[in-house]
Amino acid sequence: MHERPIDPHTHHYAHCLPFGAQLLGAASTKPRTRFRLWAPSCAKVQVVIENGAAHEASGAHDMSSTGNGWFEAELECGAGTLYRYKLDGALLIPDPASRFQPQDVHGPSEVIDPRAYRWQHTQWHGRPWEETVLYELHVGALGGYRGVMERLPAIAALGVTAIELMPLNDFPGTRNWGYDGVLPYAPDSAYGRPDDLKALIDTAHGHGLAVFLDVVYNHFGPDGNYLHQYAKPFFREGTHTPWGPAIDFGRGEVSEFFCDNALYWIDEFRFDGLRLDAVHAIDNDAWLRTFADHVRSHVQHGRHVHLVLENERNTASLLDTHFTAQWNDDAHNTLHVLLTGEHEGYYAAYADQPIERLARILGSGFGYQGDPSPIHDGQPRGEPSGHLPPTSFVAFLQNHDQIGNRAMGERLRALCSDDALRAATGLLLLSPQIPLLFMDEEYGSKQPFLFFTDYTGDLADAVREGRRKEFACFSAFADEKRRALIPDPNDPQTLAASSPPRRPGDTADDKDALEWMHFYKSALAVRAKLIAPRLRHAKALGATVLKTANGQQTNALTARWKLDDGETLTIALNLAGKQAGEAARLDERPAGKVIFETPPRARDRADAGELPSNAFVAWLTGDVSEYAFGHDARKHVE
Repeated sequence: MHERPIDPHTHHYAHCLPFGAQLLGAASTKPRTRFRLWAPSCAKVQVVIENGAAHEASGAHDMSSTGNGWFEAELECGAGTLYRYKLDGALLIPDPASRFQPQDVHGPSEVIDPRAYRWQHTQWHGRPWEETVLYELHVGALGGYRGVMERLPAIAALGVTAIELMPLNDFPGTRNWGYDGVLPYAPDSAYGRPDDLKALIDTAHGHGLAVFLDVVYNHFGPDGNYLHQYAKPFFREGTHTPWGPAIDFGRGEVSEFFCDNALYWIDEFRFDGLRLDAVHAIDNDAWLRTFADHVRSHVQHGRHVHLVLENERNTASLLDTHFTAQWNDDAHNTLHVLLTGEHEGYYAAYADQPIERLARILGSGFGYQGDPSPIHDGQPRGEPSGHLPPTSFVAFLQNHDQIGNRAMGERLRALCSDDALRAATGLLLLSPQIPLLFMDEEYGSKQPFLFFTDYTGDLADAVREGRRKEFACFSAFADEKRRALIPDPNDPQTLAASSPPRRPGDTADDKDALEWMHFYKSALAVRAKLIAPRLRHAKALGATVLKTANGQQTNALTARWKLDDGETLTIALNLAGKQAGEAARLDERPAGKVIFETPPRARDRADAGELPSNAFVAWLTGDVSEYAFGHDARKHVE
């Protein structure tokens, strides 16, 4: 183990990289920088200093071959130096481990002094996972690091305990939704400098907010990745993914590159956790376990650092000891079908008996636990997950994928009734699974979140037309004229249309927005006071689908969990539409006191033995005092 104790007197943090540009020596000495690159496909490599800040080091400098494809040089230059590598006397490339790209992905890299930033909240050591309420956001859509920083007080006051930043690594241009990055160590210059990102994280810690980063290790974007030019063994030639040749995670140099990337963000930027994007595309569970072990063994003792997966395969065994939790797409997809009735695309796997599948999700984690999936050619998907605690799953009603991957980027308020959405939100915020919100969701936002990029030329044309063709199989876009209405990802207005307004006070529907916000705030207050402190060893006790008074099945259920102190949390949810008039029969009133309800007085109907349409009620046994909130958020609006 390599755990180091937290030193609260340390104000400067750095992760010493074994490659890239690493400053050497004390600040009082003449600055020197070591440059190190793995270029096994090249015979000769030079480091080229491109700016006058490194006057005596300007120009090209040969790098020594140290074996196994490694090249190294040490020069008298310091922070602010701009440099690139020259391959075999011809191609100039940025550093694959660049800490900053002031002139975008094709420009020179900049030597950064990671210890230049003085951290203020050095006593911060993170938050236990059970306290987590995630808030996913896109830094560019909120105006860069400073724009996000302005929102932190309101996010913390809402009851959120952690913000999750969509990917930041450098991408081409000034706009990208985040998953086309090519330089995993360089936070994109469109959002600010590295010290601005550190200031955002530092400020968030001061508000009691943990900060997570979404990292993409399964592929590189289509513009600005030069690795094929000088490190062909980085990839498994002949094994392809939707984004090109698969990355060879079984190779030591490749494994080191990504393991150090994780520690770089955790140590140097003090992120409290990482969300690993689409690890099913990594296709190497052994490496994922090695990665998790490596990261955890190097994290400072006493810090709460969490590793969260997105994994289409529902590999529950990865959550036993290695990873903290997984995004529960099954929960989202099932609730989406119940709320909207949609059944095309991947929703086809949830269209049959969705309320039964939701009962399984609440009772034992995943909706697919090894049974055949109709969208996976009938092949088994997933592993049994009933032994895992409910906090092993991150639940959500909206996120960047399920909004941004829609042709028109619609949010749920455009697709279902407000009453149904409030009921589902009650479940999201008060079930023991870890809730995740998407930016501005708490205001009942109707604003779309679209897929956006900043490509030019043939690539821009290919991305625009490829996106439109992607939706040709959906009934709403079978017509070519209809597909032509899908926004162009490269149009600057596509990002503008996806950027939430400043909140609150500058929109015509402020009262509506504030009422939604207080609904979320009330539910999260109940979670923080009554549920989160009891989640550490929570265990599902099962879920039951309810019937109508005449014995017909409806879209309603109850679910129960035994909490850490032995008390029982029970929820009842009915997503049957009001037009159907399908009240569900409650044969027995759940034990405990009502701690939350929507719509108002839903508890009275429950006491009488039925749950009305579009209703959610939560009960908790034990001493809950008078700490309970209802749907009527208007009474909280001053």
